[in-house]
Amino acid sequence: MASFQKEIEVSTIDGSRSQKLRAWVDTGAAYTWIPQSVLEDLGIAPSFRRRFRLASGAEIERDCAQATISVDGSRSIITICVFGDEGSEPLLGAITLEEMGLGVDPLNQRLIPVTLLLAPFQ
Repeated sequence: MASFQKEIEVSTIDGSRSQKLRAWVDTGAAYTWIPQSVLEDLGIAPSFRRRFRLASGAEIERDCAQATISVDGSRSIITICVFGDEGSEPLLGAITLEEMGLGVDPLNQRLIPVTLLLAPFQ
């Protein structure tokens, strides 16, 4: 569920082109959602499609690709981004947050480092 916005930077995997955006922190969204025109302007082309279920229960298919997402200029990760509808707002999804080792503090409207679980079989 979206609760606050955070400035992010979206860039190509090689870092040659980037754009800063304000994105909703949305732990209810699996992947990060970036408007299609932003990804296209960066030269990021769709590389696969995925199916998604919306809060309304409707199912949709969207193009996806990998891009680099940076938060606070210090945490960057190559992650899956969904080509979002025009006019929609960017969302920073749960998978991207987990990949970055970040959790959500909704009360103080901030992202916080978390200790991740690693439970190898022994």
